[in-house]
Amino acid sequence: MKLSPHFYLSEFTQSQTATRLMLDNTPGRAEIRALKLLCEKVLEPVRENYGRPVNISSGYRSPAVNRALRGSRDSQHTKGEAADFEIAGISNLRICQWMERRLNYDQLILEFYEPNVAASGWVHVSYREPFRNAERTARRVVRNGRRTTEYLEGIVG
Repeated sequence: MKLSPHFYLSEFTQSQTATRLMLDNTPGRAEIRALKLLCEKVLEPVRENYGRPVNISSGYRSPAVNRALRGSRDSQHTKGEAADFEIAGISNLRICQWMERRLNYDQLILEFYEPNVAASGWVHVSYREPFRNAERTARRVVRNGRRTTEYLEGIVG
């Protein structure tokens, strides 16, 4: 199923965890509607700006998959409102800085980016409607060589 000109539902539902544990990762109608909005309002503009494929590493997560990943109980991934992604050859910091200046979103998190480490981390973005986007930006960081869930406000290199 095509969600938008450059994105398919299968990109958002593929999950190694679901496959390995034989868990159903099929979204319902509400989640598919939310994924379409995420694609139209956020991911398509990113794709258009950079002219390169947006590689989704984590999209929709069924409640069972989310539990297996020890995700937050209120994760927007379970609602079809969030995606984690990268674009080959483009710094995740650069992508976040562009998005922060030009797009509406609920959350924009630069996950585990390390300055001067090519292709480190990934971008987490969420979008939801009815439009009540908080436009929160943050970074999750690496401290002393270890990933830690420490959220710092803003997108800073």
